[in-house]
Amino acid sequence: MNLEQLSSYCRRRGLIFQSSEIYEGFAGFFDFGPVGVEIKNNIKREWWKRFVHERENVVGIDGSIIANPEIWKASGHVDNFADPLTQCVKCRTKWRADHLIEDALKISTDGMKPTELSEIIKKHNLKCPTCKGELESVNMFNLMFQTAVGPTGKLYSYLRPETAQVIFADYKPVLDTGRVKLPFGIAQIGKAFRNEISPRNFIFRCREFEQMEIEFFVEPEKKNDCDLLDEVNDIEVAIFDRVSQKEKKEPKKMSIKEAIKKKIFVNSNQAYWIAHSYKWLVDFGIKPENLRLRQHLKEELSHYAEDTWDIEYNYPFGWKELMGCANRTTFDLTQHQKFSNKNLEYFDEESKRKFIPYVAAEPSLGVERAFLTFIIDALVEETDRTVLKIHPKLAPYMLAVFPLMKKPELSKLSEKLFKELKTKFHCFYDDSGSIGRRYRRVDEIGVKWCITIDYDSLKNEDVTIRDRDTMTQERVKIDKIQEYINSKLN
Repeated sequence: MNLEQLSSYCRRRGLIFQSSEIYEGFAGFFDFGPVGVEIKNNIKREWWKRFVHERENVVGIDGSIIANPEIWKASGHVDNFADPLTQCVKCRTKWRADHLIEDALKISTDGMKPTELSEIIKKHNLKCPTCKGELESVNMFNLMFQTAVGPTGKLYSYLRPETAQVIFADYKPVLDTGRVKLPFGIAQIGKAFRNEISPRNFIFRCREFEQMEIEFFVEPEKKNDCDLLDEVNDIEVAIFDRVSQKEKKEPKKMSIKEAIKKKIFVNSNQAYWIAHSYKWLVDFGIKPENLRLRQHLKEELSHYAEDTWDIEYNYPFGWKELMGCANRTTFDLTQHQKFSNKNLEYFDEESKRKFIPYVAAEPSLGVERAFLTFIIDALVEETDRTVLKIHPKLAPYMLAVFPLMKKPELSKLSEKLFKELKTKFHCFYDDSGSIGRRYRRVDEIGVKWCITIDYDSLKNEDVTIRDRDTMTQERVKIDKIQEYINSKLN
């Protein structure tokens, strides 16, 4: 299924709408419909449960979208947060230069400077895709949305382009109040905004999106000390390191333990968080054969990173970043200490030393990209039905309750059962159309189990429970439904 078909499916079944659709849309912005918002919220809830609630050394915050503009000067975003832009001389359409080159020539432009991109455009005589006009030299375009604050119109700030900096700005108050000690992480799920030059590929690249992110702080001398590696050592992944990329070799399949032994990862904490994130993605339905770990080339590293890895997915438009995990060192806290003139050092009670903590890992996953990827791997076209085989904990509804027919005696029991079940599970009621048609409707939006009340139910106090993926049916006593569903979930 290509992206156009996927977009049509999402619109038809209430997953995703083009924002401002009745006004012919607004590029780079999307709304999640009744079905989509449930899936999206489930993704966020399960991520928070795994990465925050199930851990002892990670706490959460919910930071402001607009912050003191000095934060973005300290972080380097004012000077460095930009993408290469070229413009058509004839129709004045603006294009992201690296994407234009990659689409036309099928080559990687990672780490290239504007002058290099301009030379490639000139050498290959690349034209404007819209009108075939000449393209101007490449310049850098800052992606931050600027906004006026207050009534005077003289105070300006920015819609945050990432959630990370709010975490760093809140590091000190979290340290003061959160009863945390190194190593520890601060997590956040929240909106970010980037004024993308050319948003594309449906919800893969948006101007407004959400991030699920952790900054994991350690003592600098202990960045390689990770006592949780046993949890991930045996995970096997396709690793596309710098050497393989430079030598144009295929990614190598190996275990995390082997990759650490070969010193492919800069530090073991970063390796752990990459593997832990990979496992979460696979646990919730991403196919391992569609994933690989790619190490950033040195020339494409961000100004703050010692090393960065992406978990890449093989999308219909090629291998692209699903999530990233940077090793940000002490850069951010050092910068904020300098610009704010506030002491952000950590005092270690045991050694009586003060130091700036080291960010060994920054697992960062876009909610929209996760949503898109889960849908791609779950949506299946079978002979006589379309079915979204999404993980039941991510499904928009766990259960659907149907009376076999719209008859008073069946409806009465069905409605009574629905009212009882909806206090335990997210479910919905449907008595419209034939039972076969109702099954097909809920299959297409990913409802895992359908409970049907028939005339035998009135006599035997049991129901038929149908499984979405196998379409097999079982008779279950009404007072055992909750126990049955919970056993299946576990």
